[in-house]
Amino acid sequence: MDSAKLLEWYRQNKRDLPWRQTKDPYKIWLSEIILQQTQVKQGLPYYQKFVTHYPNVQDLAAASEQEILNLWQGLGYYSRARNLHYTAKDIVTNYQGKFPKTYKELLKLKGVGEYTAAAIASFCCNEPVAVLDGNVYRVLSRLFGIDTPINTTEGKKIFKQLAQNQLDKRQPGLYNQAIMEFGALHCKPAQPKCTTCPLAPDCVAFQTGQTGHLPVKLSKVKIKKRYLHYFLVEWQEHIILEKRDSKGIWQNLFQLPLIETGANNRITNNDLKKLYEAYQIIPLNKPVILDKKLHKLTHQHLHINFWQLKSTRKPISIVQKSAVPDYPLPIVIAKFLDNNIL
Repeated sequence: MDSAKLLEWYRQNKRDLPWRQTKDPYKIWLSEIILQQTQVKQGLPYYQKFVTHYPNVQDLAAASEQEILNLWQGLGYYSRARNLHYTAKDIVTNYQGKFPKTYKELLKLKGVGEYTAAAIASFCCNEPVAVLDGNVYRVLSRLFGIDTPINTTEGKKIFKQLAQNQLDKRQPGLYNQAIMEFGALHCKPAQPKCTTCPLAPDCVAFQTGQTGHLPVKLSKVKIKKRYLHYFLVEWQEHIILEKRDSKGIWQNLFQLPLIETGANNRITNNDLKKLYEAYQIIPLNKPVILDKKLHKLTHQHLHINFWQLKSTRKPISIVQKSAVPDYPLPIVIAKFLDNNIL
């Protein structure tokens, strides 16, 4: 690869993003965690909110988990937020509030994998270690015509070595940002800009007509269907909200009372009886469906029914309706409540 052409393209086409204006490892780390599984246009407002609320790692460490999850609401993959908080406290407690400066040391932090460690080490400390994300996989597979699946052990080994070999050791941080940006804006998954590509003369995929077939990725995702029934239980100006302590996609977020059924998607009288007893509800009316949603996650499709129910007795786990925005909620529940009680 002609790194000079790549870097010249980057100078002319790079986006003006706030984390590119700093070498503060805290802000680089924050941006990289937010942008995992998230596009820049969606992640940018969250980055700005976090920097405003928590200007440094000490402020983030001192925050409560509920505050952080509430600020994260809508971004998904909530384990990232929990790891973010854990690592901030770890850095304050065990690293005197300073980020490790090397790739190997950064890898010891929770939630920091090979890609994030390489990004921080190269961007902040100019350590010559190559980043390898989806954009880099795509650029390298097309440029060198490699059809080994990128999500196999063999593929990861091949591309890791290739990325390191291509790295501009004199300016690794700049090169890493350039190749990722090139993949995001120019060598895109669909409709790459091959006719104006500065690397086209050396690109095997372009020369052989394989651009649309590379990179190769084996399909491993098995979608699980779940059938969830959430109950908006109202008593005066209160509703029931409970913290989800069980492990899973929404751990430590708050939710409405839940009944999960099988594929028949039917609630039995016994299900309702257990619900009423668990929350000390005396129902004023039969449950009424207010809304239905299909909420798609990476590995799960959630078929959700939202029910309304009024109680004549004060249930347990109630909160004021006006206080609901203070609680971190799964986005699908937050939107429902926003439309129905706020």
